[in-house]
Amino acid sequence: MTPKIPNRTVWQQAEVLMQPAFIRLIANITQQLEQSNWRGDYEDIQMWPEGTSETDKMLVANLRSQLETASPAEVDDITQSLAQLPTPFPGYQLRLSRGDRQISLDLWDLCYRICFQDYDSVSGTSHVVDEAIGDSVAIDPSLFDETGDVDWHQLDDKTKQLVNHIFANLPA
Repeated sequence: MTPKIPNRTVWQQAEVLMQPAFIRLIANITQQLEQSNWRGDYEDIQMWPEGTSETDKMLVANLRSQLETASPAEVDDITQSLAQLPTPFPGYQLRLSRGDRQISLDLWDLCYRICFQDYDSVSGTSHVVDEAIGDSVAIDPSLFDETGDVDWHQLDDKTKQLVNHIFANLPA
């Protein structure tokens, strides 16, 4: 679930943190996989807005496949139909497997856990709730130094701690 960004400042801070967090997350996972007996496979997935019906998902898939062979006149009609339907956004999963065990991890969710303070990946919201905003996220202030720049050591440490925790808690 995508977190609710309460304001432009938090959005800008998230933009600054998400890419380096993602890069560090992948690097730390790769390092752990090299030392582990688990296998990791990355997969691009489609993330749908909450409440999207299976019917709408199938309709979008059918319309997208029709686009591949559509005439120029049909493309406009199909594009207009797609504009009226929910649009999926890209997601990335890590599938960990060992023997008959398989675990899937949402990599964006893990990035949210790194970048946001007290982020609850189960509900997709922060534990910090501002009554005026509703359930919204707050950037982890420890990830920025006193000048407002990214504290790279803190970002590295928090990412490493999360990945170590994940691997330490995999089934034996």
